Amino acid sequence: MLTVQEAAQALQADWYGDNVVFTSVSTDSRTVQPGDLFVALSGERFDGHQFIISARDQGAVAAMVDKKTDHTLSLPEFGWLSVQDTRLGLGQLSSFWRTRFSLPLVAVTGSNGKTTVKEMIASIFSEAVKKKIKEKNSASGSVLATLGNLNNDIGVPLMLLRLRDYHRYAVIEMGMNHLGEIAYLTQLAKPTVAVITNAGAAHIEGLGSVEAVAQAKGEIFNGLTNDGIAIINADDRYAFLWRKLAGKRRVIDFGIDQPAQITAQPWSGDGKTAWQMNFPGDSVTFHLQVPGRHNICNALAAAAAAFAVGIDQHTIVAGLTAFAGVQGRMQKKRGLHNAILIDDTYNANPESMRAALAVLADTPGKRILVLGDMGELGPDAAEFHHQIGVEASHVGIEKLFTLGDLSEHAAKGFGKGAQHFTSIEALLAAAEKSLDIGVTMLVKGSRFMQMERVIKRLER
Repeated sequence: MLTVQEAAQALQADWYGDNVVFTSVSTDSRTVQPGDLFVALSGERFDGHQFIISARDQGAVAAMVDKKTDHTLSLPEFGWLSVQDTRLGLGQLSSFWRTRFSLPLVAVTGSNGKTTVKEMIASIFSEAVKKKIKEKNSASGSVLATLGNLNNDIGVPLMLLRLRDYHRYAVIEMGMNHLGEIAYLTQLAKPTVAVITNAGAAHIEGLGSVEAVAQAKGEIFNGLTNDGIAIINADDRYAFLWRKLAGKRRVIDFGIDQPAQITAQPWSGDGKTAWQMNFPGDSVTFHLQVPGRHNICNALAAAAAAFAVGIDQHTIVAGLTAFAGVQGRMQKKRGLHNAILIDDTYNANPESMRAALAVLADTPGKRILVLGDMGELGPDAAEFHHQIGVEASHVGIEKLFTLGDLSEHAAKGFGKGAQHFTSIEALLAAAEKSLDIGVTMLVKGSRFMQMERVIKRLER
């Protein structure tokens, strides 16, 4: 990958010790691999500098440390990079490494759907690589896609530092909870295509308004080159803002309700419910393995990104058809007593909750919603929860089970048929009693609520 001296030159940093070659980068001493550069990050509750010896013992060959660190420590066959701030140093190193690669790199952000869209894009890219190999346009190849929740100012640099010559495409997810965060990440990643899925109340607590959230998401276009392409959701009320922020760059928009370059409409010509996706000058039909109109919108976002990098429509459809979903996001599972469980436990905010309600409302049989608190909603959090309860009662959901202080407001909004619980065990007992053949139970809540506990107890 790099020598310590090469990294020091890129960072304009000091180095000492041995000029070893490191082959990858880690920030966690517990998962260090042989050949790693260990970046010693510091936070309120931890200091990575305390784990340098542990990292070395697991195979790290070098460490990035801040200038305040005691430099008297001498280790054989070990290199040191000394920087002002290791968190910023990590970002700078990833930015330098990114410039070594010329490939389509798509950055994705949004209040809802960014992980699903990222995985849909990765699935399409994988199909494109297979096609290139089959047509012998490429001997081999791979796709780099964000792993897990590596979408912040630590995760994005770590993903960029995984870029290798065998990657043909990359798709990088970017999250945020304050202004300026996406601007920083996109400058590191230098995307050739940037996607905004939507703007909603997620993270409104830290930003104050949905408009501020939209402004923060729009920062993703800051890192686009002049010939980069902006992908915008024409159905979102802040599409006008994002078009403005895109400046003179090319824009490809997508949508179901508003006119756009890439659109979709229901189609049932083969006897099954399908959708027709319309591209400039062509249309194709497709099926998704994941339910919900919101996932059609996610598919359009992914298709627009793939179209932007020159992938043909049939390969796009092949990638979308192969996409099997993301863990904890609208996954159907078999429950106890032959009931159906819909696992949507990864996270929750008002917009994604409404999308979940729409999926549950379209499901035949008896419908039950299990809801945990939605976080980061600011002073109006109680009202957001109450409104979800009201809306759930209006779409034909028979029962609502809630857990968490805020979700009690949802139970009150739902009225008759709602039960609020103060303990997970009481909720689990009631939920299990409600399961039977013909019952569909959707479970959802913010990450900190750990609502996957319900799924684990109730699935067969």
